[in-house]
Amino acid sequence: MGFKCGIVGLPNVGKSTLFNALTNSSKAQAENFPFCTIDPNIGIVPVPDERLDKLVLISNSKKKINTTISFVDIAGLVKGASKGEGLGNKFLSHIREVDAIIHMIRCFDSDDIQNVNPNVDPIRDLEIIETEMKLADLESIQKRLDKKNKKNSSENEINILESALNCINNDKELDVLREDYSKEEIHQTGLLSTKPKLYVCNVDEKSISDGNKYTKLFISKFGLVNTILISADIENQINQLENKEKINYMKMINLKETGLSTLIKKGYAVLELETFFTSGPEESRAWTIPINCKAPNAAGTIHSDFEKGFIRAETVSYDEFVKNNGWLNSKNNGKMRLEGKDYIVKDGDVLNFRFNT
Repeated sequence: MGFKCGIVGLPNVGKSTLFNALTNSSKAQAENFPFCTIDPNIGIVPVPDERLDKLVLISNSKKKINTTISFVDIAGLVKGASKGEGLGNKFLSHIREVDAIIHMIRCFDSDDIQNVNPNVDPIRDLEIIETEMKLADLESIQKRLDKKNKKNSSENEINILESALNCINNDKELDVLREDYSKEEIHQTGLLSTKPKLYVCNVDEKSISDGNKYTKLFISKFGLVNTILISADIENQINQLENKEKINYMKMINLKETGLSTLIKKGYAVLELETFFTSGPEESRAWTIPINCKAPNAAGTIHSDFEKGFIRAETVSYDEFVKNNGWLNSKNNGKMRLEGKDYIVKDGDVLNFRFNT
C-alpha cells in the first residue's frame, strides 16, 4: 500500500514545477500560462528509507524494493470551478481519486510569473480552492440526500452526509465529523473537503529557511503541523545534481532535507501510516500500512493468501534485527517473537509470515 497525493492550487502557483522536482522528471509541462496542465500527470516515487538500506546489507539481499508514493499534478482551479469555470469539473473529479491533498500556495512575488489574482495572498487563494470543494460537496450531498437517491445509501452514510451538510451550511470545517465517525466511514462518502491536507508554501530561494511575510501570515492562521515551506525551483535544481554536489548545495543554502523527504514524513503523519519490512537473501522490502494495523492485515498487503491463511508472524524490531545482525542471531538470542492475529504491527518491525494456503 503506497499512497496518492494530489497537488492542487490556483493556476501558476508552481504545481507542475514541484511535480517535476518531486518525481525528478519532465513529465509535467511547466509553462507560464493558466491551465497548462489539463490532464493530470502521475509520478510514482520510491520512498527513501535508510533502514531499508541497512537491511539489504545485513541480509545480503539481491534486491531492494522501496514502498512508493504517487504524486498527481492536477489542473489549476479558478473561482467558479464547482460550476464548471475553467477546468473545474475535471479538476474536481481528479481530486476524488487521491488519498490526500497537497495545497500548493503561492508565497512569492514575481513580475515574470503571471498571477491569476491582482496580488499575492495565500489565505485568499486557499479559501478559493476550499470554497469550490465545499460547493462541489454541497451539490453531491444534496443529490444523494434527494428522496429518490436516498435508498442507495446506508443509514450511517445518510447520517454522515446530513452532518456534513449541516457543517457546510453553518460554515464549519468538515474535520469535526471525525469526532463522531471513523476515518474509514468518512472516506467512503468520497467528500472532497474531508480528505487529509498538507499545505505547501512555494517560496523563493531567500525565504527557504525563515519564510517571508506571506508564509508568516499563512502559518499564523493554519499552523506549522501540516505546513511545509518549499521552493519548487530550488527543488528542481537539487534534483539535477549528483549526490556530492547535492549535499554541498543544500549546505550552502541552509536546507536540511529535500522537499520530498519533508512531504513524505508529513504525508505519513497526516494519513496515519507506518512501515514494516520483510528481509531475506532474495530481497529486502518496505511495506506501507495504516497505524494500528493487525498482523493478518499487514500480511494481506503482501498477498491476500497470506491474510486468509495467517498462522503467526515471526517478528523482530528493526533495532534488534540490526543489533543481532539478522534473523538467525535474533532468533538464537531470544529477540524473535511469534505474534498472533491480534498483534498490532509497529513501525519498523521486520516480519516473516507463517500461513496455510
